[in-house]
Amino acid sequence: MGHVFRDEDQQLAIDGLRRFLNDQIEPLFSGELRDAFVPRERMAGFTKQLAEFGLVSGMVSETHGGLGLDWLTNSMLMEEVSASALDVALPILINAFGAQMLEQLASDVLRDRYLPGLISGELFCSLAISEPGGGSDVQGIRTRARRDGDDYVISGEKTWISNGAYSDFLICTCRTDDDPRSGLTHILLDRVDHPYVVSDIRKIALNGQSTASIFLDEVRVPVANRIGEEGQGLRNTLSLFERSRVFVGAMGVGLGRRALDEAIRYATGRRQHGKLIAGHQLISAMLAEMATDVDAARLLVHRAAAMIQAGLPAEMEAAMAKARATEMAVTVTRQAVQIHGAAGVTTDFLVEKLAREAIILPIPEGTTQIQQLIIGRALTGVSAF
Repeated sequence: MGHVFRDEDQQLAIDGLRRFLNDQIEPLFSGELRDAFVPRERMAGFTKQLAEFGLVSGMVSETHGGLGLDWLTNSMLMEEVSASALDVALPILINAFGAQMLEQLASDVLRDRYLPGLISGELFCSLAISEPGGGSDVQGIRTRARRDGDDYVISGEKTWISNGAYSDFLICTCRTDDDPRSGLTHILLDRVDHPYVVSDIRKIALNGQSTASIFLDEVRVPVANRIGEEGQGLRNTLSLFERSRVFVGAMGVGLGRRALDEAIRYATGRRQHGKLIAGHQLISAMLAEMATDVDAARLLVHRAAAMIQAGLPAEMEAAMAKARATEMAVTVTRQAVQIHGAAGVTTDFLVEKLAREAIILPIPEGTTQIQQLIIGRALTGVSAF
């Protein structure tokens, strides 16, 4: 693997996290919990422990009880967790951006009630944006929040919602006006105070955590539960996507890196035709290409993270990082299976699971094709949507 530039604090953070992951997470998600759904309380046990290493807590400023880590360090931490267990990384990703929204946009009352639990790893949130038939068309959201005195009355359906079954609260993107651009608003629903119905979705992989459809039927929520100003939901969602794409890119880097490690381990232990298969030129070339692709994707992720930390617009760079890193994960995990040969499609080796997980990663936060449209628009100033 190529060298990763880290300062002393970053290296200490990564080393401590890696030791914990190797000891506590790796054995479980490669064994007992491989492809098994993790109940909420057990997942909370993991998130509470990982909060001590800066996962979720690192995204929140010290003023509000977090560690206030920079974006580059946060992306490095996300890569490490993803290299061990993507089923743990996903709940952390959602909680982290829920925490960001609460810190930056919520009232003091909502922030004080929900943010400490996210920082400590005790609470789970869901971000309800996607809808059936809507896909990446945020402006086409149909879930309606009708104003009734001091309440909103919300009805609609959301789908592909991470943390759905775990969630203690839901930050829901709702339509409060018919204007496509200024008609969306974020509203917080507490699962106890404002009940919503959750139905889990089974997938090709990543079933260890919860992905769900959420149904809202005339749910009454106080106007005081609004996150940000009414009508600012689209702008806030697009800002969220710019940042979360960097983390999804880091997840792709972690997954590709793990597949490369597994391929190297197998190639340096397996013999064919009288020698280690790592000594065959075509296998060596495959490993070299895989390593180069992993490192190139990481550099794109780190650039986008550094730009966000510097306060620079990074829509194009975040889209590049997300698109390249997640497609790299698909390619590298596929090559890792190939290097394993027939063994690679059995459950005796981890690469078959990694390949299934990688297929999913190019889809969330906008598909690769959506990222290409974003990049093209940034280059030309012409929207091709």
